[in-house]
Amino acid sequence: MERQQYVERCSELFAVGGYAAVRTTAEAGLAESGPDPVLFRWLGQAHAAEDEDDHDSEAETAYRQGLALAPDDLGLLVSYAELCLRADAFAYPGRSGRAVSLQARIGELAPPGSAERERVDDATGWAGRGYWDDFKAGAVRGQARQEEVADQSVLVTDALRRAAHGESGEDAGEDLGAAELAAAVELLQGRRNAPLRLLLAHRPAAYVLTFVLSFGLNKALVWSGVLEFSLWGWLFWIPVFAAEAKLRQARRLGRERVIARIQQRHEEADTDRTAAV
Repeated sequence: MERQQYVERCSELFAVGGYAAVRTTAEAGLAESGPDPVLFRWLGQAHAAEDEDDHDSEAETAYRQGLALAPDDLGLLVSYAELCLRADAFAYPGRSGRAVSLQARIGELAPPGSAERERVDDATGWAGRGYWDDFKAGAVRGQARQEEVADQSVLVTDALRRAAHGESGEDAGEDLGAAELAAAVELLQGRRNAPLRLLLAHRPAAYVLTFVLSFGLNKALVWSGVLEFSLWGWLFWIPVFAAEAKLRQARRLGRERVIARIQQRHEEADTDRTAAV
């Protein structure tokens, strides 16, 4: 198989979060086609996306191997700079310090306004944030995440109603959103999941009611003198957290299924190519 086909497969798998599959594909391409800067970049990005110390070390190794072949490859330089900018300066001073030279080289190669320059500027802004900036950014991410979950709840509720009326959903294929929705419908079927379906169908009201019940019970136990401090009201949140956990599980399952389908298509293409030869 040609090198470009490995590159395209890495891009395809990375887009759906199949980082382990990207690493496998990139390594296979390097073994078959030999050292290649683009494949080293994909290998490094697939490690860096895991955001773990061991994977970060593997990502740095891949980037350095790629830059040894192509010192001016902007894709490698930018990806490596992003890795160095997010590195802990106390734990990894060498990696963190390399960000300066990488940024300088990117500044020489990438014209102002280019996508590469914007990526580095974004990463630099993120790396230079203070605690208050981190708090505000975290709050924004949390709000966006809640909005995403709320939208997903609406879609899942509609899909469950259609399923209850005997309307079969279309094959999700390699559509990540459709696969996650199909997985959620599957996981929430059955009588025992009826309370979770009800919570998702009335999510805003469920949150308000749960807060009132939780706060009210804790206060009642304290004011009555039964307890000096109460956390029993938190038990009311268990069904809400269980419903949210089902949605997270559905996202993971949907992603796994899409990755498996893409890999199956790749394997079938390899089989057809071998048969043709």
